[in-house]
Amino acid sequence: QVQLVESGGGLVQAGGSLRLSCTTSGIMFNRYTMGWYRQAPGKQRTLVADITSGGTTKYVDSAKSRFTISRDNVRRMVWLQMNSLEPDDTAVYYCRSHWGLREYWGQGTQVTVSS
Repeated sequence: QVQLVESGGGLVQAGGSLRLSCTTSGIMFNRYTMGWYRQAPGKQRTLVADITSGGTTKYVDSAKSRFTISRDNVRRMVWLQMNSLEPDDTAVYYCRSHWGLREYWGQGTQVTVSS
């Protein structure tokens, strides 16, 4: 059974930091591109950052210089270090794994940034 479980969300003041974690099981982790997505109320779910099996990273413009995605293929985990958080970062953050046609999502973790 495939499971992706996010943790690390919470309430933080603007300018603060959070580190999101995604623990996986049931997939050949080192083959999958792992990504973090977010969905704010009333908005579509969008990519924040992703990292390929080889470690190549991609960020949306709003995350560049503030967020860092990383992975550990032995521990089968992916992280999103978020610094200098802003109220516009408030959203549910989801972990996604994909490889070819295989795609899996976690249940999400809430991040709330107060001004």
